[in-house]
Amino acid sequence: MRRLGVNIDHIATLRNARGEKHPDLLKAAKLITSYGADSITLHLREDRRHIKDSDVAKICKQKKISVNLEMAANDEILKIALKNKPKYVCIVPEKRNEITTEGGLNLIKNKNKIKKIINKLKRNKIRTSLFINPSIKDINLSKTLETECIELHTGKLSNLIKSKKKFLKEFNKIKRCSTLANNLGLEVHAGHGMDYKTTKILSKIKVIKEFNIGHFIIGESIFLGLKKIIKKFRILSKR
Repeated sequence: MRRLGVNIDHIATLRNARGEKHPDLLKAAKLITSYGADSITLHLREDRRHIKDSDVAKICKQKKISVNLEMAANDEILKIALKNKPKYVCIVPEKRNEITTEGGLNLIKNKNKIKKIINKLKRNKIRTSLFINPSIKDINLSKTLETECIELHTGKLSNLIKSKKKFLKEFNKIKRCSTLANNLGLEVHAGHGMDYKTTKILSKIKVIKEFNIGHFIIGESIFLGLKKIIKKFRILSKR
């Protein structure tokens, strides 16, 4: 069965808006897991704009919660990951001024640094994923870096679908990359900008084993509640 990871960064954004402790992230992580999510994603950014070090520590202590820590190829954040030992790490690109992640990793530019981080995480039995653009070149590079998984950036596809523009070319690119990665022994994940329609369309690519969705789930939950939204995504991702 395809897994669903739920990113709770923007519950932290809401909490931080008042500089207080509500809504509580640990409570959110426990509830979301009980509602059927397979993992909880936290992006510990260098500027700590939403997730804080204490959030990572508290949630990673809960052994019943599978934590997927998103992090830049940054030595300080790596030390925090190794200290708290999340079940999974996804290495992502990070620009200080961006609103959200704008694309996949530049694997050529950062190859040596990423390789060292992957090796350290593996030694600590933490499964590693690389967040990359749907590119044949990046799939092949990911294989040489010996990561266990890749997560394909679905932002462009999501934007095309939301804008009611032609998306088949981008969908086929993701499908080709997913097939190649699977054939090379890399587990395939997908994420960024996904909503109901994007999830339904990407569910046609059977080799994708995991969807990671955050902003839409948290935003839509304002209207319908977390439990209903997660249940709906579970049904869509099974197709």
